[in-house]
Amino acid sequence: MPRTLPEPSVDSFDLTVVLSALADPGRRTLMRALYESVDPIDCAILVARVDLGLSNPTISHHYRVLREAGLTRTVADGRNRVVRVRREDMEHRFPGLLQAILGASERSEGAGEVREERA
Repeated sequence: MPRTLPEPSVDSFDLTVVLSALADPGRRTLMRALYESVDPIDCAILVARVDLGLSNPTISHHYRVLREAGLTRTVADGRNRVVRVRREDMEHRFPGLLQAILGASERSEGAGEVREERA
């Protein structure tokens, strides 16, 4: 029987905890991949797509930190874990925060590219 793992309520979201969770590059990469996915996704499938080069215990730790910060919701069904971003909850508590941070991450990764514009 599927069960939702413990997570904070929207009213108890703490901005410092959320920002700390997103400060780690590995968690930010996971979060960006989750944010881009409209549907919930199996944790193992997401990790295979992203290929962080981290150990399984470290990846599990990253998922836990994101969940405990209130950024994600994880449903356990046996050994499978399906995760999704708590978009509505985050938007309610901190409007525009995820888009600002994840958008800034995407822009900073491409900061070294030089684009030539033609009139």
